[in-house]
This record gives sequence, C-alpha cells and structure tokens, in this order.
Amino acid sequence: MMADADQRAIRVVIARGGTSRGLYLHERDLPPPGVARDRLLARLMGSPDLLQIDGLGGSRPITSKVAIVARSTRADVDVDYTFAQVDIATAGVGYQGNCGNISAGVGPFAIDEGLVEAREGMTEVRIFNTNSQRLLVAGVPVHGGRAAVCGDFVVPGVPGSGAEITMNWAATVGTATGSLLPTGRPVDRIELENGGRIEASLFDAANPCVWVRGHDLGLIGDETQDAINGNARLLQFVREVRGKAAVLFGLVGDWREAEERAAGLPMLGLLSPPIAYRTINGEGVAADAMDLRVHLIFMGVLHESIAGTGSICLAAAARTPDSIAHGLAINPDAPLLRIGHPSGVTPTRVRASHTAERPHVRFDELGFSRTARRIMAGEAYYPAGLLG
Repeated sequence: MMADADQRAIRVVIARGGTSRGLYLHERDLPPPGVARDRLLARLMGSPDLLQIDGLGGSRPITSKVAIVARSTRADVDVDYTFAQVDIATAGVGYQGNCGNISAGVGPFAIDEGLVEAREGMTEVRIFNTNSQRLLVAGVPVHGGRAAVCGDFVVPGVPGSGAEITMNWAATVGTATGSLLPTGRPVDRIELENGGRIEASLFDAANPCVWVRGHDLGLIGDETQDAINGNARLLQFVREVRGKAAVLFGLVGDWREAEERAAGLPMLGLLSPPIAYRTINGEGVAADAMDLRVHLIFMGVLHESIAGTGSICLAAAARTPDSIAHGLAINPDAPLLRIGHPSGVTPTRVRASHTAERPHVRFDELGFSRTARRIMAGEAYYPAGLLG
C-alpha cells in the first residue's frame, strides 16, 4: 500500500448491500480488535462529524457501516464476518448485533476477493457472523467467475434492479438472549415514567427488536418521514420505550443508559395494519400490497426502509401466536410476509411449524432476498500517526 510521511493507506471496497452502503475490509489488513481498530474505522468514515465530510461515510446510519471479512478456519463455514456500526456524531464503533443489508454484500465480496471458490450459476456462501455467533447462508448468482450484478430483482429503496441474492437466517433465533421470546411472553406491558403503560412484543431473531402498535402512540400508519423525525415528543417516547425494552433484553441495567451503551439495539418498530401511503420518493403504495405497515426507528431516527434483520425479526413475530405483529398482520400465517415501509414493500420468507412448547412455533426458514453491487475498490488514506 502506498504511504508517505503524512498518510498511510488501506485497501477498501465500497459496496451497497440491500438498502445500506458500507466499507468491506479484509480482516488481515486491520489491527486486531480493540482501540486501534476502532480508531481506524471511525477515521475512515470521517467520524466524529455530522457530515463525515473528511471520510467515506454518508452522514446517515445506513451509510456508516463496515463489514470485516476473513476466510474461516471452521470446517462448516466459508468466511467469518464481523459487522461494525460507526457512529456519526462521535467516534464510537458498535458491534452489537448484525446488519441484514450489509450481510447481503458479504457473499459477493468473498467470491470476488477469492475467499470462496466461484461456482458458475449459483454459489452458496456459508457466513459465520461473529457478532451474533450465528450462521447465515447466502445464495449468490455467479457469472463469468464473479458475483453477478445485473438482474431483474427489485429492492424497494434501491434504484433499478439487480441479481437476486437469497439469505436464510433461520439459525439466528435467540441471537442475543438465547430465546425467541426473551421474557417468555409474546406481549409485555412496559411501565412508563408518566404512570402509564404500553404493550410491546420483545423478539430476538436476527437482532433484538421491540414491536409496538403505532396507534398506541397516536399514529395511523401513513405518516411521512418528516412527520416522524420532526415529532420530538414521539421520538422521546420511543426513546423511553426502547430503553426500557433494552433493560428487559438484559442489554443495560438502566433504561437511561440505552442511548450510550446500546445505541443500535434493540430496534423499535411502530406497527400498523395495511394502509395506503406514499414512499419517501413520492410513489403511491396501495393497502392491499402489504400485510403489515412498519415505521422502524434506528439510532433515534426513522429508517428509510427496513433493516434486513428487522424484517427477519418482524416475520418471526408475525408468525408467533398472540404477539402484536400477529394480531395486526392480515395474513399472519402466509409463507411470505409483505412489509410496507417508507421506501416500499419488502417480502420476507417465513416457513414455520407449530410446537407444543412455548413459544409454540419453530422456524424452518426465515429469509429475504437482496441485491448488492461493488461500487469502488481502492485505497483509503488515514493519518500516519493515527495508530501510534
């Protein structure tokens, strides 16, 4: 790598995975886990700075993500993958949970970088996510020895179409807590500081999420991005509910610590029955195009679409009897959950069977399809003295 007296360089691939964009790095090129690695990742992104103007970040949580990939030494795994969420306003780097969208780019990266042998037509990539200690299986289309890019699969929130990458997350149930229902109940009643209560469904599949009825917070489901992000009272209410859910998940001891110690997880989704609305691009979505409507709050603001892990968790919740999602979805037992979100409608595959034991459901498949595209490969520079 090129270097001079002032700067050092590291090889970086910038790629889009689903509706997120991030830096894809070889683990071998980075310092070991710890302060030096985190300092480097934050500097590459340009944090701390709300615009990330001096780095590669895009000033939004969905464009301030990192995938760290290495050939695996595990017999039944192809690559190990660590997800990092780089904060924007601070130099913090979080490793809690995983990102479904960024995960969709790991298989193509592994193939194109020679970490996995390319098999023409379709290559299965077995991915061990170190954050969750769980296995993901990606089906990556291959053309000419490289991950295919062109295709007719459309992801709401992504311009155009691309090659369909399938992801199966069935092995991620209980990722953070060991159980689909961390409290053992499909619905909990959370005590609020104002003396009131709100019902919430806490689920742990792919990532911990808390689901509440939008109606209980004064929403009908067709609210715009500005209506959510501009409602300070609503976001403060969400902050309290999410913080108290984080306590129930065992992620923090005091709900007021959640923003600092568990900024990304749990995610919180405001659920509504199907309703007609307009996307953030102004396109109309009919009520009968979806089974459920969600406004997902991620790191204090409305997610522009829905996190891939959020869609997995929501699909699991919708198939669990007596949960809030099950009660609101119009086709809770269908093999495909159509999720309406700010960028359109995303289908999530779910195959489940009834069990006698709680939570009375077992999942054979929890999956979604995404597209991914390599945008740039090259060298990123950082100050020579950064790592000491």
